[in-house]
Amino acid sequence: MHRNTARLLAAAVVTAMALTAAPAATAAAATPAAATASDPFYTYGGSEPLSSFAPGAVLKTRTLQYHVVGLPTPVKAIQLLYRTVDAQGRPAANVTTVVRSLTGDGSKAVSYQSFYDSLDPQDGPSRAIAGNLSLGGVIANVEAVFLVPLLLQGYNVVIPDTEGQNADFAAGPEYAANTLDSIRAATRSAETGMNADTRFGLMGYSGGSIATNWAAALAPGYAPEVNRKLVGFAEGGLLVDPAHNLEYVDGSLVWSGVIPMALIGVSRSYDIDLKPYLSDYGLKVHQELQRGSIVDALGHYPGLTWKKMAKPQYADPNSVPAFLEAVNRINLGSAPTPTVPGYIAQGNGGVLEGTFGNPPGVGTGDGVMVAGDVRALARQYCATGNGSIAYQQYDLLSHVGAAVAWAPSAMSWLADRFAGRTAPSDCGRIPAGNSLAPEEPAPTS
Repeated sequence: MHRNTARLLAAAVVTAMALTAAPAATAAAATPAAATASDPFYTYGGSEPLSSFAPGAVLKTRTLQYHVVGLPTPVKAIQLLYRTVDAQGRPAANVTTVVRSLTGDGSKAVSYQSFYDSLDPQDGPSRAIAGNLSLGGVIANVEAVFLVPLLLQGYNVVIPDTEGQNADFAAGPEYAANTLDSIRAATRSAETGMNADTRFGLMGYSGGSIATNWAAALAPGYAPEVNRKLVGFAEGGLLVDPAHNLEYVDGSLVWSGVIPMALIGVSRSYDIDLKPYLSDYGLKVHQELQRGSIVDALGHYPGLTWKKMAKPQYADPNSVPAFLEAVNRINLGSAPTPTVPGYIAQGNGGVLEGTFGNPPGVGTGDGVMVAGDVRALARQYCATGNGSIAYQQYDLLSHVGAAVAWAPSAMSWLADRFAGRTAPSDCGRIPAGNSLAPEEPAPTS
């Protein structure tokens, strides 16, 4: 990668992640746009039932100017409404955005999964690209800078709304379907310049890594024809076992607001009702964040714990059957092993972002993601047949800081995969991690 490109990419990560970590500074800069809230493009209204279309079928197409913070740019974007499935396998319609390669080369593309992390459908990347301005959408707006280094290297860029149109935050299997069917749609549309022979790399950090890893894991079974054209997946700051993350961020100064966000997102996606188990305060927080985004949660609930949110008799989250069902559904440790090469990076300096937890069996992390879980997943992949796993841990970097180091490395790693170079392997050198076994019910007295 050119040095200037790496610098630009690092600057983009710094800006985007800084905005994520400092929501108060951006609140005045974003306002809702009612015009796109009711955008008819997002609704399928055809005479044929949605179930009659194959996953990835293109339902609508439009071309517009790529907007950044509501302002149009000269860059053209193609948006596709396509058929996919939700977390429960039910037919759904979703939107993805394609920016064509500057060279007109349709042979290679990067599917970039945004870390927009929101419970509000209005915050999706496609909405920001179409000109919508929202507080939660500020992340997707800033991430537009990622396009520059990718396009300069000749890639087509595909940006799916990974959470779907219900904004099912943290529901990994749904993220995967939305991502894989987005690739299918992008290669079936004449307007994108891509086809069934186009090779793809997957790239995402934080919330984007949820989609990236789940897509890589489920591709062989859900979309084998997509899996055959994947060159690899590059990710950082990964959510693996959400029950461990809950323990780790419990009481954090900054990241504890992610606890109710994840609970709402997964409950919504699987029709799980956690409200009967919540205290009055828990119900208040639950209601406040129904359409909240990461910028509504970070730093707004310092010291929040599960015990504060739950009724006294449910002080142990594993005593809540609905909780167990939710977290076990989205534990990557129970998902299949990807068959393509992977580059995984993870920070471990979470004290820099106000997370001081070190629970037994969980350990430390980057402030929100658990380093021991990520190591365990990488080792699991190595032990189950994928020897092309590169792992990098930044012990002195937090979630935001690790993103800066990860991004240029991820880009270079993907470039090598597209060039056909042998994928490096850290198998045999990755330190031991945590158990990723499913959570068990708490013992009854």
